[in-house]
Amino acid sequence: MSAVATEDILIIETPERVPLHFALASIGNRFLACAIDHALQALTIVLMIIAFTLLANYSTLSDQLSNAPKWVYAVLIVILFLIVSGYFAFFEWLWNGQTPGKRWLKLRVIREDGRPVTFWEAAVRNLLRSFDMMPAPFYSIGLISVFISSTDQRIGDMVAGTVVVREREAEAPAFSQVFAAPVSDPALRRSFQPVGFRADLTNLTEAEIEVVETFLRRRWDLADVPRQWMAWRVALPLMYKIRPDYDLSKFTYEGFLEELLHRYRAQHRFRD
Repeated sequence: MSAVATEDILIIETPERVPLHFALASIGNRFLACAIDHALQALTIVLMIIAFTLLANYSTLSDQLSNAPKWVYAVLIVILFLIVSGYFAFFEWLWNGQTPGKRWLKLRVIREDGRPVTFWEAAVRNLLRSFDMMPAPFYSIGLISVFISSTDQRIGDMVAGTVVVREREAEAPAFSQVFAAPVSDPALRRSFQPVGFRADLTNLTEAEIEVVETFLRRRWDLADVPRQWMAWRVALPLMYKIRPDYDLSKFTYEGFLEELLHRYRAQHRFRD
């Protein structure tokens, strides 16, 4: 995959040679999402302090802490660090590149080639958040970086190889529109080279597989670009869920979905 940035649009060419246009998240939306997330962090810490204080008032915990060894204080500091720094990495890895703030504003973190972020990228971009915030809490370094970057990346994004984009549902047909159409490919034939991958499919649900199958049956009623958008939208949450290991040079979204469906059906026929 290759990427070219023009103003607030990131153009990513898929392995099928179809360009997908991602709208880069605006600075205003990113900072508003960040403010929501920091507010949730602050609320969590305040609630922990209140609970801790109440517990100390009605127990001997206060006396025990005053006499506790230094390693206890170190553990408490680590816990606080995990809440402050681990919050963003945890949610972006668990929620498909989104935190509560990003989900509210329909923003998403993806890799520069359009693929889902791994825990490594989520961790790296957020470990550098403290540097981007300097001087805290104004994100001055991050703001300067976003202004000079052609893809609106802060330092953490540059190191991790990630970008923040807006959800652009208008680029692809609605799921209801595609899934309500008559089935045009009852044979469910393979049209792309199978994408070999390693992953555990046991966590996939029948409902998720039905979405894959419905898309593959009806995709040829769509033009190339809407079809690729829909393939990306169907594949992305599944890739987050099963975290497949694959050869990028041989990867296509439709080939991946075809292989996923056939492999899932074969496994369940064997079990049945």
